[in-house]
Amino acid sequence: MEAFFLYYSLFFATIIVVPIFVIFFARKPSSKKQHLPPGSNGWPILGETMNMAVTGPERYIVDRMNKHSSEVFKTSLLGEKMAVFCSAAANKFLFSNEGKLVTFWWPRSITKPLICPSDEKDPEKKLALMNHAFVHEILRPEHLKQYIPVMDAMARKHVAAEWAPFHDVKAYDLSKKYTFALGCKLLVSVEDPDHVKKLSDRYVMVTSGMFSVPVDFPGTAYHRALKGGRMVCEEILKIIAARKKENRDDERGHRDLLSRLMSATNENGVFLKDTEICNNLVGLLVASYDTTSAALSFTIKFLAELPHIYDKVYKEQMEIAKSKGPNELLNWEDIQKMKYTWCVACEALRLVPPGLGAFREALTDFTYAGFTIPKGWKIFWSVFATNKNPKYYPDPEKFDPSRFEGSGPPPYSFVPFGGGPRMCPGREYGRLELLVFIHNLVTKFKLEKLVPDEKIIYHASPVPTHGIPVRLLPHHN
Repeated sequence: MEAFFLYYSLFFATIIVVPIFVIFFARKPSSKKQHLPPGSNGWPILGETMNMAVTGPERYIVDRMNKHSSEVFKTSLLGEKMAVFCSAAANKFLFSNEGKLVTFWWPRSITKPLICPSDEKDPEKKLALMNHAFVHEILRPEHLKQYIPVMDAMARKHVAAEWAPFHDVKAYDLSKKYTFALGCKLLVSVEDPDHVKKLSDRYVMVTSGMFSVPVDFPGTAYHRALKGGRMVCEEILKIIAARKKENRDDERGHRDLLSRLMSATNENGVFLKDTEICNNLVGLLVASYDTTSAALSFTIKFLAELPHIYDKVYKEQMEIAKSKGPNELLNWEDIQKMKYTWCVACEALRLVPPGLGAFREALTDFTYAGFTIPKGWKIFWSVFATNKNPKYYPDPEKFDPSRFEGSGPPPYSFVPFGGGPRMCPGREYGRLELLVFIHNLVTKFKLEKLVPDEKIIYHASPVPTHGIPVRLLPHHN
């Protein structure tokens, strides 16, 4: 989940005007010599932020790995001295040293729109709460499996209403609509289309404004992002208050993730405050709105352009469909049979990752690969350093789901959900959501891609320039 928030921040530092004397002041040489990683700090203040934004994250990472080091290189991004870790071994090192050598870090300009105004004094800490043990606990498979029939029912309804009536559709747009509606249903039990649309519109204000210069003046996109964030928090807090007023959880059980959060306690055994519950829900909805929909969209993209892959997925899904009664919904056992479909989804995640990586901060001076990483330096690990590295993936541009069969790729070379204590808690949720929807789509339609070489641009997640137009060819079983 944390990887979602990265790319927007690459833009804002490129156009901030800084007086010359501040530049020289900020760049005073250090008197302490250290064996730092190779690399370049780029321009004063701006660093290499512009380079990464212009060339794109994949090319930026690969070019500097080839030029400087395949393990770690230094740069300056977002006005911060930064070490970029580049290998499977580097990923293992970071994930294994969470809370020891490194800790969670995100720029305040990213976190502020996502946090309740009353918690803005320490937004990074508040955002980090999303990865605490209680969130992992409520998103464990044994808790999520009860939601599979709900996912299936919603997917059936969505396909029938938004896909089936049309010959050509845009998979990216419809995937976002579906994943957000499902998130509203499972997280906070909001099903009314008008209420969902209201929340969605406010989330658009947040996510689109996060890709702009963080200047809080009326009329700016960032101002709208902050306004949208406040409106989202107000709406979620109203839902929490209404749920408490109902006071019927004992009778109705844990019907959604909000109910579980309301009954959860922190590491000190204290029930979460309303704002803490809200912060968690806002973050989970953002992830379901963007990264999960991107993963689903690009899985559909590859199914539409690779008929031999589609045919294998179709065969697997039809075997499951034929084992069910006419109105029988999917269950956990059915999901476990979707092994090849998940391999296809993983290969889509490898080639078009929905999140680009994440940041850490060095808690102390430490050494990696013979180089010193000073205390206070920011660290960035990127999926692009390993996802297409021929060291781990022969013929890396080829779409080959068999890479994920058996023992799968080399450890720590495929980390779309991060790893260690900060691994994305929504991993299983996203897996279930994607597999259930693909089942409902491919058992109804053959897919044809309409734009052969559609370009992909990166914001917080990959965005197809045409929305992945596909043609739907109904099966006549």
